[in-house]
Amino acid sequence: MKKTDTSKIAFYIIIAILLVSGIASILYRHYVDHQPWFPGEKARIWSIEGQVDFKALPDRPLTVRLNLPQDQDGYQVLDQSTASSGFGLSYVSGSGGEPVAEWTRREAEGNQVLHYKVNILEQKTFSVEENHVAPPVPEVVWRASDRTAARALADQVYALSADYSSFARELSSIFARSGQVDQNLQLLRSVYSDTELFTKLLNYKGIPAHPVNGLFLEDGRRNQRLVQFLKVYLEDGSVQYYDMRSFKLGLPEDFIIWNDTSGSSLDVFGGSDSGVRFAMVQQVMPLGGILDSFKEDLSILSFSIYDLPLAEQSIFKTMLLIPLGVLIVVMLRVLVGVRTSGTFMPVLLAMSFMETTLITGLLGFLLVVGTGLVIRSYLSRLNLLLVARISAVIISVICIITVFTVSSYKLGLTEGLKITYFPIIILSWTIERMSILWEEEGSKEVVIQGGSSLLVAVVVFLFMNSNFLRYFVFNFLGAQLIFMAVTLLLGSYTGYRLSELRRFSPLVEEQS
Repeated sequence: MKKTDTSKIAFYIIIAILLVSGIASILYRHYVDHQPWFPGEKARIWSIEGQVDFKALPDRPLTVRLNLPQDQDGYQVLDQSTASSGFGLSYVSGSGGEPVAEWTRREAEGNQVLHYKVNILEQKTFSVEENHVAPPVPEVVWRASDRTAARALADQVYALSADYSSFARELSSIFARSGQVDQNLQLLRSVYSDTELFTKLLNYKGIPAHPVNGLFLEDGRRNQRLVQFLKVYLEDGSVQYYDMRSFKLGLPEDFIIWNDTSGSSLDVFGGSDSGVRFAMVQQVMPLGGILDSFKEDLSILSFSIYDLPLAEQSIFKTMLLIPLGVLIVVMLRVLVGVRTSGTFMPVLLAMSFMETTLITGLLGFLLVVGTGLVIRSYLSRLNLLLVARISAVIISVICIITVFTVSSYKLGLTEGLKITYFPIIILSWTIERMSILWEEEGSKEVVIQGGSSLLVAVVVFLFMNSNFLRYFVFNFLGAQLIFMAVTLLLGSYTGYRLSELRRFSPLVEEQS
């Protein structure tokens, strides 16, 4: 008896330690590190990491030059760092005065990877006085077969314009037309890219313009590539930007210019097969202490996922939501008494719904599982071994997803492409369990457990898809200790579930 009491005391001490540690960590993170309680409450900082990949040529000196972002309206560069083992590094100025990171090495072999990281403060009130000096307009030389079409197209747009701005605007409207395509434009597009052709036509009429590269800022994105815009210089010294994908005027929100010059963003001398890709993560910090935070080293108690590389941070954005989903499932099973097909299958479904959207995910799940149950009912008649039967179900699920995906794409239903986010093994085991349940308990039990699983998955999805909760669990790691403590506490619950209370309804009726 004493031993049991001692074990219970130790159990509750562990829970108390977890709760106190979790709450203390959260309070420390807020009051010492000044992490705000709510997302968007303070200024945003974008941590952008560029990864340069190339193959070094043997017996050749290496020089790698990467153009770097500068302060611009709404965005301020805070600090930057690199990871380049075995390379010399210098920050130099390019031909136009733009900042450039230059890596050098006498010789190297094989595939090489260089990393560059920059922290940029997003502050809409921040502005930079820029002196947009128009570069010299290069002489445009057309091929003999293209000269007539280019002259006719340029003269057509010139007749409809009054200045540089209207010329670029009219030209962009012609490029953007999807129905009636100008024959001259169609001919030139078969030879030149849209960016090159747009630039050449502007330069042909004496209008200074050149491509610039930038990035769309999206939290948790990886393998981002630079996007091209066209910078057009006007007579009054101002500039305009055109999106080279949609030909719309102006820079979109959450977009930063990475390279504001006419040159390339990456130059590799002594190497081949070069490329640069970006990962980015958004941080929310109080504006008053931002500069100090990036100058001073944080204490060991300031444990944060932000210390990891950006690609891993993006993974943790989703991974840290799993304990929240698990806690909700435990509460619904232990306190409410909801029966699900598989203990934590609803959590995996909820994570899939975050990728597919809720409606698309529900329809996709019902289609795959419904079709899989039909196939599984046929396999049960063959008296196969368990391993072979499960393997056949997995292959069938893959075939079902493939057929549904291709069919939806052919029909123009692009939402159907997201069905590939479903966990195939979990779907296969779900089909197997439901088939066995159908054989042993009947269709009613299958509907109850299947419907309950979907209901729990929807509830978990609503919590996991909350912007506040996603922000909170990522920035306050002490929340994980609280989830653990509450889960352990629920594990010791031996009382009635809410679903069991209906058994006492006859007693209530008799007393009344």
